[in-house]
Amino acid sequence: MPVPLTIRDLPEATMSELSARAARSGRAVEEYVRAQLIELAARSGATELWDRIEQRVRVTGGNLPADDILRFRDADR
Repeated sequence: MPVPLTIRDLPEATMSELSARAARSGRAVEEYVRAQLIELAARSGATELWDRIEQRVRVTGGNLPADDILRFRDADR
């Protein structure tokens, strides 16, 4: 069930930018901001990302030295 949300004291420049982005996407500001918030909430946060990384390292036993990482990065360029 949808829940109403009120945001107070939004800087005028921020509102102007959101209005412009909404207009470029062909949506109303409320619709644009709602879509952005839904997308933001669906992303993994930093804590979840680190938890996944730590779990992967535990499972794979992987521990790649920084020199190898840089070498692989440079070889891919």
